[in-house]
Amino acid sequence: MQKWLLSAGVALLVLLLAACGSDDGGNEAGNDQGTDETASEHAVTIEDATGNKTIEGLPENIVALEWYNAEQLLSLGIQPAGVPNIDGFNSWMNIEEELGDSVQDIGTRAEPNLEAISRLEPDLIIAAKFRHEQMLDRLNDIAPVVMFAPYSDKGNANLYDELMDEYKTIAKITDKQEEAEKALADLNGFYEKQKQRLAEAGLEDASYIMTMAFSSQNSPVLRLYANNSYPVQALNNVGLTNAYETDEPQAYGFTEIGIEALQRFQDDNLHFFSVVQEDDNIFENQLKGNPAWENLSFAKGERAHYLPGDTPVIGGVSSAKALVKQIVDTMVNE
Repeated sequence: MQKWLLSAGVALLVLLLAACGSDDGGNEAGNDQGTDETASEHAVTIEDATGNKTIEGLPENIVALEWYNAEQLLSLGIQPAGVPNIDGFNSWMNIEEELGDSVQDIGTRAEPNLEAISRLEPDLIIAAKFRHEQMLDRLNDIAPVVMFAPYSDKGNANLYDELMDEYKTIAKITDKQEEAEKALADLNGFYEKQKQRLAEAGLEDASYIMTMAFSSQNSPVLRLYANNSYPVQALNNVGLTNAYETDEPQAYGFTEIGIEALQRFQDDNLHFFSVVQEDDNIFENQLKGNPAWENLSFAKGERAHYLPGDTPVIGGVSSAKALVKQIVDTMVNE
């Protein structure tokens, strides 16, 4: 009898131990399954240029058809799968983060290569309405598309706010909202430090105009940035004041002018900033020795500052930092 009870007890103990082992294994499997389910069940509803839409799943293989959206992905710690004209991105977007070797070139921003995009098997495409609206159906055949409209009436009213909203939307889609909130908080701290640098140099509240300079048919052209533009709104955060005022927001945030139009900006304390490409320097090639340029108060007063051609003038957090730092460095150090 005692031997039978002992044997039964041992068997029961074995069964209990096996059950415990089974529970542990089940929990591990359940945890893995739960992680997979969390990713697959991730769904967010956002509003883009086409209306409200729900993005199912957590996209990881993302194609960005505009450089500024690629920059926004990079600042969230996400390497895009494909970007148009990578050489152009590197030439115009001097930001801290870099595109990885895995990123594929997918044509141009205006004419992305749909076959190249399809080969990447993306699970999300980020597009811009002003460039890609006509190909939306074909893009949707490849992958879900989020289409932003930065130059709509609403977006164009304040391009900085519009692009930061795009940044937040991308963060929501990719489950990077905490990273975005931290980056935006860090950006505000950065602005305060740059504002202090200007104050220490006696340049707080300085006024300026900002342009991008280039030649067209061998004639100098200046894009003069208005108050609704991304650069001006970024510079507002460090206390600088744009002297170019308009009654209405300017399309794309700027007005194209010739050199003669600068005659209206003759304040003795005004600073002039211009992004200029090294191989298309209108100030050296066309305007050197030209009285219409050299007699301007800021040109004579050494308050004309030339920014490298890769200074970004559109984007998200990283572009804002690069642009503002370049301008503050230029003002303080020259």
